[in-house]
Amino acid sequence: MDFFQRQDAARRTTKWLVVYFIIAVLGILLAVNFAVGVIFSGTQHSRHQYGAEYRARTYDPRVFGLATLGTLLVIFCGSTYKTLQLSSGGSAVAEMMGGRPIDSNTSDPDERKFLNVVEEMSIASGTPVPQVYVMDGEPGINAFAAGHSTKDMVICATRGCLRLLTRDELQGVIGHEFSHILNGDMRLNLRLMGLVFGILCIAMFGRILMDQRGSRYRERDRDRGSIFVLGIALFIIGWIGVFFSSLIKSAVSRQREFLADAASVQFTRNPEGLANALKKVGGCGSSIEDPNAEEASHLFFANGLSESLSNIFSTHPPLEERIKRLDPSFEGKFTEVNLHDAENQIQEQMQPAEELPPRIVRAPQLADLIGGQRSATSGLGTVGQTLIISETIGAPTGRHLDYAADLRSKLPQDLDMAARDPMSAVALVYAILLSPEEGMRTRQLQQLQQKIDPAIYQETLRLVPRTIALEVRSKCPLATIAMTALRRFIAGTIHAVYPSHAVRH
Repeated sequence: MDFFQRQDAARRTTKWLVVYFIIAVLGILLAVNFAVGVIFSGTQHSRHQYGAEYRARTYDPRVFGLATLGTLLVIFCGSTYKTLQLSSGGSAVAEMMGGRPIDSNTSDPDERKFLNVVEEMSIASGTPVPQVYVMDGEPGINAFAAGHSTKDMVICATRGCLRLLTRDELQGVIGHEFSHILNGDMRLNLRLMGLVFGILCIAMFGRILMDQRGSRYRERDRDRGSIFVLGIALFIIGWIGVFFSSLIKSAVSRQREFLADAASVQFTRNPEGLANALKKVGGCGSSIEDPNAEEASHLFFANGLSESLSNIFSTHPPLEERIKRLDPSFEGKFTEVNLHDAENQIQEQMQPAEELPPRIVRAPQLADLIGGQRSATSGLGTVGQTLIISETIGAPTGRHLDYAADLRSKLPQDLDMAARDPMSAVALVYAILLSPEEGMRTRQLQQLQQKIDPAIYQETLRLVPRTIALEVRSKCPLATIAMTALRRFIAGTIHAVYPSHAVRH
């Protein structure tokens, strides 16, 4: 099975569906203009205006221009309103769903496994480590990514997802969620939801016109009757538009799910992991019990609502079809998980750093690849090599992920712990950035002593010998892991300065 072809096919289908969305909007404009033309024509005819004057008034381009402009204005304003309403950061969405931020120093084995997988994926993709949340009260297997870019994204998983999935299965799920962010699915979904609401506003505007018909101004009953008829027309056109645009939006969402599945396999090179996770979803369920589940249903890894997955408005493809694309031998039998067995599997996978899963042994291949690229691009100079490297950011492959897992497993334990503590993370970043040349480093430390908190300065001094001895290739992953703790440090600092302000990070 060629998962790259699957990705290309999903992208092509998405483009065509977006074209259909544009065609639907054009169809709405034509329908509104037709309704306005018919009603305006009837008004002129009832006033006994015939001949050239009748035709000039009936087919006045200014009337159709105003109708088109008004329709587009209603759609634009409605879309903008809804987009702004939905544009809260990823952490706000996670908290709305009852998510709890996971402490980077957690000792819970399920949460530790979750953090490790997310950090490896971030290192492999060259993106910041997202904030990680868990929905403790959700026993089903599900997860979602929220946020509009890598800067504000969060990844949230149910407790059932962490407890019932093995490491490989969880890695497949996290790869799926990373794909949504890296492929811009959050932004695309936000825009489509805004457009659907904008079209709905046409129906709402029509309802307002219908309600304007009353007992006042009876001398203008004829004109008010025309407005009432126009209101009915807009109401019908708006709801028909919502029906078809919702169909298209759901179809787009289903294609992006297929794309995310294929991209996850590209990241992990392990279709079995994702396929087994989906089989467990079929056996154990993925329903979300939180009352806000419907509002965020399009974000989930699997269908979080109770209705049938075959529903034409479903944002997720049928589970069987997703599994079949990953595992052609699938015969429709889902996997039911015993909690005791799942916990035993998790304990078996909590291996020491040197005992990596066999799949990660292939990591040196990436080192060879990087070395080959370096020699092949040696004639390009620093700029050429930087451009080559930049192309891999946000586009991880299986070799990147293996390399990241290998690299992360070899980080010194004391520095890894420092990267997870807010104050120590700040000191660690200072220590990493200091010059390797002793004279320059001494001058830099003197400047730091004058400008930073004494406790952070002392922690920096403690970490300097460790970071000087650290391999260059390990410094960036450490800084990446420290991002979560740095966010907590910044949030705590702002809260200390402005205690009356509620700050979300």
